Amino acid sequence: MERHLKLLISLQEFDSLILEKQLIINGVPSKTSEAEVPLEKAQAVLDKMKQRHESLGKKKRDKERELDDINEKIMKLKARTAEIKTNKEYQAHLKEIESAEKERHALEDEILIVMEEIDVSSKEMRLEEARLKSEKVTLEVFREKLKGEVLEAEKELLTIREERTKIVDVIDREIYSLYMSLIESGNGIAVAEAKEGVCQGCNMNIPPQLFVEIKSNEEILQCPQCHRILYYKSDS
Repeated sequence: MERHLKLLISLQEFDSLILEKQLIINGVPSKTSEAEVPLEKAQAVLDKMKQRHESLGKKKRDKERELDDINEKIMKLKARTAEIKTNKEYQAHLKEIESAEKERHALEDEILIVMEEIDVSSKEMRLEEARLKSEKVTLEVFREKLKGEVLEAEKELLTIREERTKIVDVIDREIYSLYMSLIESGNGIAVAEAKEGVCQGCNMNIPPQLFVEIKSNEEILQCPQCHRILYYKSDS
């Protein structure tokens, strides 16, 4: 195989690895954001539960204040009983006390219902807090995993770039310039295999005569469609 073609194939292998490792590093923010979604949802659910719990607490306190007012009203009504002079006034007074006591019983029932709702709400919140804690642990484990992958990718990149530099130092400048321009125009792929008469870079057919010349691997030849440098890999 032509020496510079071998160098170009190796260069492409290293650049593909560099791109692969760089994608791992660059993909961390989006992967992290995606992994944070369940935690954010759990937090939103818990926040909503807390709002409802606070609302129930306020409702209970309001009802208890109403109950205090009713109890005070009943106490005052009963204190006035001795002052009643006529039987008619006394009957009306008893009805007023009875009505106030009915109101008190209704309030007490309402407070009991609210207290039950608060109890259920507390249990639901504890379950959601446990789920939130679990999501936080899961996210932290995932972040540590990503951190490890990034550190490994960065370590490998150092070695790959060192090897790449060795090739760049010995390759012809014009050929390297062509390679770099093709890397930019070819989405990171400047060198592609010619297989069964087809360019593996753009999947277009290669003219038969050109394919014959490519199979010899004796010179730098390019795809007529995508202009990538082509090489042939024999089965042997």
